[in-house]
Amino acid sequence: MPENSKRFALNSQGSSFDGMVEALTGAFGSFNAEPVDRHSDFRWSIDIATCEPATLITGYHEHPFQFQVNTTENTSEYLSIVFPRRGGMGVQHGSSMADANPTSMLIYNSLEADLVKFHGQSSLIDELLLDWRIVHKTIAETFDLAPKRSLELLAQLDVATPAGGAIANLAEFMIVSIRNNGPLTQCPLAMARIMQALTDLVVRLVPHRLTFLLEKKPSAIVPWHVRRAIDFMYANIDLPITMPTIAEAVGVSVRTLEIGFRAFKETTPNAYLQLLRLRAAREDLLNADSHQTIQMICLKWGFVHFGRFSAVYKAHYGESPSQTRKRIFRPSGDDL
Repeated sequence: MPENSKRFALNSQGSSFDGMVEALTGAFGSFNAEPVDRHSDFRWSIDIATCEPATLITGYHEHPFQFQVNTTENTSEYLSIVFPRRGGMGVQHGSSMADANPTSMLIYNSLEADLVKFHGQSSLIDELLLDWRIVHKTIAETFDLAPKRSLELLAQLDVATPAGGAIANLAEFMIVSIRNNGPLTQCPLAMARIMQALTDLVVRLVPHRLTFLLEKKPSAIVPWHVRRAIDFMYANIDLPITMPTIAEAVGVSVRTLEIGFRAFKETTPNAYLQLLRLRAAREDLLNADSHQTIQMICLKWGFVHFGRFSAVYKAHYGESPSQTRKRIFRPSGDDL
């Protein structure tokens, strides 16, 4: 995928596989590619159009091939929505594999594609890329958490199904607008709203690691001051913020904030902030790559008394922090 860049455009074509690899390396960074079968001629073309924070890639490949991207800290992360017009495209992530053809689409996280395969002769693929930060924000607003682990989003959807059709309609509208430099590209606010609506549909309709939480989510419309307070909590979750600080940042009184949280979140602002910090601590405890001790994680998220942290944690998750830490190599469907 393109390296971090505000504006990016590329229109290129050729007749050799090595030429394609050379051209795409300059655009996407280092990757390993190989044809399924060797051919003397390998006609290809690629067109890239950007309307931040969305990018449309249209690729034509005469013969099947596969590739692996060598990601770096500068490689951008995208929500990728793929529409094969001819041929097909498959993505592998770990032991999971999803494959799409002209009657379906592929949805995945671009950084989690261990292997990408293009099928069929003269394949033609449209790939819509949305900045993953939009997905992260949508997850936070939908589930009231900021996940640090993989969303495990890799799915093939039939465009004839209600869920597939709803996502495809919005995505196709964006594709046409970006490709033809339509009016939507001249209206950033409208584009942002379309992208947000599309991301909302993906988060709610495409299976992923947090899908089971949708059944537990209340349907009440949260008022603006509660929503803004939650955003402030997320942005400053690792700082010693107080309720007066939050109320001042939002522009309401502490009492108004209390009433709003009790009415729409069925808890107090203090308790809600503690819950966010508990979830953040659990994310760290479940991170197998983390070398932090439980005490370090406890202090990191504002719990100055380890005994109280352990008691609150166990009351909420049904196990102690040390028990969570001991099973980080044993996946569980209840881990957030």
